[in-house]
Amino acid sequence: MQEDRAQDTEIEWPTWLVGLAVWSSWFLLVGSYGSIPPWVSTGLLIVLLAWYMSFQHELTHGHPTRNETINRLVGLPPLSIWYPFDTYKADHLKHHDDAHLTEPGVDTESNYITPEQAAGMGTVALWLYKSQRTVLGRLLIGPAIVIVSLGTRIVRGMRAGDWAQFRVWAVHLPLVALLLWTMERYTSLSAWHYCFGMAYPALGVAMLRSLYEHRPGTLPAHRTVINEAAAPWRLLYLNNNYHVVHHAYPQLPWYQIPGRYAADRAAWKAGNGGFVLPGYVYLIRHFAWRTVDNPVLAAPATAPQRVPKPAHAAAKP
Repeated sequence: MQEDRAQDTEIEWPTWLVGLAVWSSWFLLVGSYGSIPPWVSTGLLIVLLAWYMSFQHELTHGHPTRNETINRLVGLPPLSIWYPFDTYKADHLKHHDDAHLTEPGVDTESNYITPEQAAGMGTVALWLYKSQRTVLGRLLIGPAIVIVSLGTRIVRGMRAGDWAQFRVWAVHLPLVALLLWTMERYTSLSAWHYCFGMAYPALGVAMLRSLYEHRPGTLPAHRTVINEAAAPWRLLYLNNNYHVVHHAYPQLPWYQIPGRYAADRAAWKAGNGGFVLPGYVYLIRHFAWRTVDNPVLAAPATAPQRVPKPAHAAAKP
């Protein structure tokens, strides 16, 4: 309880500083586009937009304030274009049902499908889906699949009389239009290049983190990764590479995650069944065009079980 009260009153300066760094860098790079080589600006903005998505992830979990309305308003600006913040938040919080991680139709962020779903796909569609289990497929094809999926979802929802997603997009699309109009009107950066040359690959970079952060397993406790990535990757993904810690303590702010992991590193590794990766460079080297696993599940996972925490860390913040 003391830890809860301390966190409730804490001013999360590291998270605010990330937000300030994102916004100030964005205005600088977009406003001065053309004054430095375009390939430099493009590369920097791709990384920056991926970082913004990591920042939005913190907002979904109640950071940097305890006021959901304030956090939502901070996260609504569609700098990364493709994924509405409200949809992302709803889907991501459902994903934190740890007992059903990776289960198709239950886990909203599952990378896996059932044999029946695979059998109902055409050859090309199944190949595209399997390609997402490679680094290059994740970067190049993954964003397109996400975008098409979001579009299909809103159409199906409207046909079924579910207007919740329509309301989300009724907020998101005007904000996107305003952003792109302002960009076209007042900067040298075209909306087309921003959407497809920057925001699209940025979504791929953000999706690289989730390429292999969960795996199927009989025990849900063994389905979430520890990725011991280098410092630049940890900053880009705001320590979400220590994913098992995040799932055990979803309310823990990003800058406290490494300390929680380091306090009992061996226990975390034992608790997730040794599902440990040595970094994202390892994934790039070994799975650039090879699949990390088969996305078609042989059988449904069973034996629901929460992700265990080390004994010393019983209180959830």
